[in-house]
This record gives sequence, C-alpha cells and structure tokens, in this order.
Amino acid sequence: MGDTYFNIDPEVIIGTDTINRAGTICSRYGSKVLIAADRTRHENKETERLIAVLKDSNVEAILFDEIPSVAMADIAESAAVLARAARCSGVIGFGGITTQAVARIAALIAHAEIDVFDLLDGKSVQSGFLPYIAIPSIKEDFFLFSDECLSIDPRDRSVKQIRLPKELCKAVIIDNGFISEENIAYAFDGFCISVEAYCSKKANFLSDPLLEQAISFYGMLIAGRDKNDIPGQAGFLASLGTALSAPGMGSILSYLMARRFPTAKSLCAAALLPRVLERLSVTRPEKIAKVASLLGKSTEKLSIEESASLITSFIHLSLDAQNINPHLQSVGLQIDPLIPLTEAARDLNCAGFSPWAVTSEELIGLIKQSF
Repeated sequence: MGDTYFNIDPEVIIGTDTINRAGTICSRYGSKVLIAADRTRHENKETERLIAVLKDSNVEAILFDEIPSVAMADIAESAAVLARAARCSGVIGFGGITTQAVARIAALIAHAEIDVFDLLDGKSVQSGFLPYIAIPSIKEDFFLFSDECLSIDPRDRSVKQIRLPKELCKAVIIDNGFISEENIAYAFDGFCISVEAYCSKKANFLSDPLLEQAISFYGMLIAGRDKNDIPGQAGFLASLGTALSAPGMGSILSYLMARRFPTAKSLCAAALLPRVLERLSVTRPEKIAKVASLLGKSTEKLSIEESASLITSFIHLSLDAQNINPHLQSVGLQIDPLIPLTEAARDLNCAGFSPWAVTSEELIGLIKQSF
C-alpha cells in the first residue's frame, strides 16, 4: 500500500438551517463577500435568505449569478473581476458543481497577478487568494474536499485540471434545506462515486470506512427507506472519502458530460453505473462482494464472484423500479460529441488509480455500452 496523505481542513457544518452560520464564518475574513450562485438559487429567492443572514453579521454581499449550466472558465474571470472591483474579502460558492468550480477559481485569481488563462496554461497561485466558502446545492461533489478542480478552456473547449492551494477553502456548509433532490437519480450518482472510490487503487484505511458508510446510506436511499438526514450525511462521507481516495472513470465521465452539455450529471452516472459495476466485479471482486454485504445482501453461502454479481442485478432492478432509463441516449446525448471527453478523462491524474485499464478504446466502449 502506498503512502496515505490527508489534511484536516476545512471547517464542515452539516444539518438543517446551517446556512445561518454563514455570516459568522464570513465575518472572520472581512465585511464584504462575493456570492457566486446558481440562477435557480436566485430565482427561488434562496440567495435572498443568504444575503439576509450575511447582513445580520454586518457582511455585505455582492451577487454574481450569471453562471450558465454549461460554463467555461472565462465565467470565473468575470466573477473574479467583480470581486476585485468590489474589494471583496471572500467568495461564497452557492450552488452545484459548476458553480463551485467557478467560485473556487474566482477566489483563487481575484487578487493574483495572473488571469484565468494563465491558470489554464498551468501557472499556479500560492498566496494572495481570497477565502472560499462552499454552500453546495448538491451533495455528490467529489471535488468538494479536493485540492483540484476541472474547468473547460473556452479557447478550444478542452478539459483542464487546476491545482488549488489547500488553504483556499475555509468552510463547507451543507444545509439539508438547500439540497436539490429533483429525482432519485442522485442516489445512484452518489453510489457510483462511493463504490468507484472504494475500489480505487488509492483507497486506504482512512477512506474505506467513510465510503463503506456512504455506500450503506446510498443503498438505503435507493431502496426508498426513510431519508431523514441521510442524504446530507451520505454526500459528506462520499465527498470526503473520495478526496482521501480518488474518483473513478464513471464519475469523471458523468461530470464531464454535465459540464460540456446541458444534461443532469446524476442521470449520466445512473446510465454508466451498471457497466462500471460489471468492470469492478471483475477487477475488484472482493470489494464488490463487500458492497453486497453493506447493502444487506446475504452472501454467506456465495462465492466472491456470486456475491459481486448481486450488486449489478440490484442496480438494474432498482433503476427499473424508479423508472430511470439507464441509457445515455435518454438524456439527449449523442456518441460522437462524447469521444473527446474520453481522451480528457484518460489524461487526468485520477485515471492512474483506476482498477481497470483506462484507454480511449475502453472508455469509448463504456460509453457505447451505456447508450
């Protein structure tokens, strides 16, 4: 087993109405913050509540909600320019994965001597960045506790991996009242993230127990059991466990699909999940067999291979029960535009930790089988 490295940071708050803590946290760094928010947060008047919370702590909010669903890196440059002009002392990311990436990059370059294109070309910022506070609207963000993020270069629409200073993110506020759960597909997405990270070559004694609990929680959600606070806890465990391990190719591809095309990441992940499990059942049968036991399946009299096969059957039956079409074509995607994404996924650092071979041909095969 290789070396295990982790950093206990940032501050994490999970629960209901935890957004009320945002003002206290932001006031530590100054009296004015930029809120990079999804348009839906603003349309639903959720940003109004956040602005009011900040005001109660004498923190002025500057709203930036011009973030399209398919956002290129230059959107972050626009947000950074606004933060710089307004002399903001911090940046809040209030929304989904795309919005969080925009907020991270804006906080990183707002007071730096480089612009977003320098960042995309590999230059780094080690000091002078603004504090970043994440208030995610979805839980299944495997970059939430990571020291990197992905962004789309507007010059050629290529995917770039951006390294972030470990001190950039100061707090993560997960408020169950602001978590978007438009359909049950989010549970399959979280399950995919957790199982892939659990089976990763980078998985370790720290990530395994976190991901095992996340898998158990997502299994309960997929089976339709009582939710209570489980979604928020599952998302936190999946995100933290993946940060300690590494995301898998199914999770990465679904993320890239949602970043490049107007489609839901959760539905893309649900379509890829059965084929991902087929590969993991061959390359990591012991761990997939353990997943079966985590879901409450009786495996005492079964071989490892038989236990592993239970999971694929469970997912197929669950997708059917939830009326989720497990095909990428059903979410409006076409094969040809997805081919460049396989090359981008193959070139990411996390591809080296995949338990199955990551080649363009293999990834193209995964996508074709998911159509």
